[in-house]
Amino acid sequence: MSTTTDRPTLRPRGPRRTDRRPLAPLVFLLVLALAALGVWWKVFGDAAAEEDREEAACAAASSAPPQLDPATVRLRVFNATDTPGLAQQVGDELRARGFAVEEVANDPTDREVTGVGELRHGPRGSDAAAFARVFLPGAEDWRDTRADDRVDFVLGPEFTALPSPEEVAAVLEPASSAAAECDSPVA
Repeated sequence: MSTTTDRPTLRPRGPRRTDRRPLAPLVFLLVLALAALGVWWKVFGDAAAEEDREEAACAAASSAPPQLDPATVRLRVFNATDTPGLAQQVGDELRARGFAVEEVANDPTDREVTGVGELRHGPRGSDAAAFARVFLPGAEDWRDTRADDRVDFVLGPEFTALPSPEEVAAVLEPASSAAAECDSPVA
């Protein structure tokens, strides 16, 4: 009979092996984590910039004049200046631009108009007055109690001329593109 055992031999007890270096994998993982952090930083920064751009477009669209068809805007053109025939001249030009000019006359009120003029309207004519303001920049807004959507386009002493169609388009185009950008979904 032999005295041999079937147990495996044990390693000798001694100093631990130190030929493994965990520093290289740790540096690799640190670089990988920093790269992932940089990517997410860029993603969140781009999302914030897109949100800011959309908010700016919506703010511009909300303060922009409404996009109306001039044929739907009913105007009465009044002359509050000492220049004879000014209301007729402006009324003819507004008709040529497609507005529904219902009346042309001297200002029938006793109000003293200063500056380039006034846009008089009731609550139902607020959008039409905001659109007409593009054609009479700098005009004062005068709300009254009328029940219809008609706007009084009152020419003041500092009025010189209507803006050109190019100037009107320059005001309306950014407003329509801002509105379209505000309504578009974020990708």
